Amino acid sequence: MNNHFVAASELAIEAKGLVKTFGKHRAVDGVDLSIRKGTVYGFLGPNGAGKTTTIRMLATLLTPNEGEARIFGHDLASETAEVRSRISLTGQYASIDEDLTGIENLVLIARLMGYSRAQAKARATELLHAFGLEEASKRQVKKYSGGMRRRIDIAASIVVTPELLFLDEPTTGLDPRSRNQVWDIVRALVSAGTTVLLTTQYLEEADQLADRIAVINKGKIIAEGTSDELKASVGSGTLQLRLSDPNTRDQAIHILEETLHSTVFVGNDAAVLTSQVKDSSRVIKALATLDDTGISLSDFSLGQPSLDEVFLTLTGKTVDDEERKEEGKA
Repeated sequence: MNNHFVAASELAIEAKGLVKTFGKHRAVDGVDLSIRKGTVYGFLGPNGAGKTTTIRMLATLLTPNEGEARIFGHDLASETAEVRSRISLTGQYASIDEDLTGIENLVLIARLMGYSRAQAKARATELLHAFGLEEASKRQVKKYSGGMRRRIDIAASIVVTPELLFLDEPTTGLDPRSRNQVWDIVRALVSAGTTVLLTTQYLEEADQLADRIAVINKGKIIAEGTSDELKASVGSGTLQLRLSDPNTRDQAIHILEETLHSTVFVGNDAAVLTSQVKDSSRVIKALATLDDTGISLSDFSLGQPSLDEVFLTLTGKTVDDEERKEEGKA
């Protein structure tokens, strides 16, 4: 699906035909990826689509059944040590010691990474300041809020700043404020040169952070491009208008369907009409015809499709469907 040419020297990840099977189930079914250095690449898909399995293969935690990949030019299969020295992985759930304090966790990891005692304390203090956790530094992690736990977990994964950071649904379950804080951290990492592969079910997150996005479903990448390219692939946009007089609704619907060649939907408010627009040039004609007929509008807007509409069009599911499915399992 990656049809944009990028020289191999500019790539953080280059994968071809990755396959991972569990028994008869093909969790990942021939994934190709080309991810530029110093960018955020969004990996979007329903639960069970193959996102995490792909990440675990690229992070050397699972061996592909088929295919090959290179991380910064190093072969995933034959140069595993070189790959591991350049990457870090943060999963969906905090993986640090909950009985230790924030600073104790970071100092411990830094020492394991080869820092001296003084260097480890300095690095831990630097990260706690950067992540807004100074006041909680001497508190046990099990007493942290959800947002604080995610921040300390990401801090732990960048004690040694990685060239490539895998973030597997890093903001799952966070409130909007904590989510925005994590986004700011990701932006800061990328501005310093780190490449980020981000899996997420939050469409706004992919829209906000990702330079390019791959949509994966049933183990296959079914679309790839920038957010704008993906949105454009499902149509030009959505026209929404509000009638000054709801009694003109039936006539307005007839005119809109004739000119837009598209179905018109009536909202909960009888004066509000919406329609998908495949050709934006028809909108001008539709509005002119309404005016000529004496149908006045109190408001109208033409908006670009959302990533939610892209997700629904490509996978047949909405993110709300996915979240309800997960809640049902809980």
